Amino acid sequence: MSYAIFQLARAHRARAAAMLREMDLHPGQELLLMHLLDREGQTQSELLDSVGLDHSTVSKSLRRMQDAGLLVRESAVHDRRVMVVHLTDKGRALREPLAAMWRALEETSARNLSAQEAESFVRIAHAMADAINSRALPREESE
Repeated sequence: MSYAIFQLARAHRARAAAMLREMDLHPGQELLLMHLLDREGQTQSELLDSVGLDHSTVSKSLRRMQDAGLLVRESAVHDRRVMVVHLTDKGRALREPLAAMWRALEETSARNLSAQEAESFVRIAHAMADAINSRALPREESE
């Protein structure tokens, strides 16, 4: 099962990366964009917390995105050490292309599944993620 999950994650990530390249984005940048599209003007720390990536990865991604003209970073009025991130018009224009990309990726991923199988998969995937992220000990260790 673990190898099947690995293969699925790898295939999904590769397909998503190819689709993102068509938009001149690197994997992970779409998450930052989506968070900024949901709530403009977040601090770098807020973005860091919301995407669950390390500081250097987020910093590097934001720098690349700024260089690409997708966003601007400015010092906060209340504290010059805090950087606030705002999308540019070019960054905001990616809202629909990103949504379309995720829809297409989902359609491709579920192409061979019935609606019931797709719903079951989502439910099972969440249950497995919860189990993996759980702090509880496996039954064998707790008995």
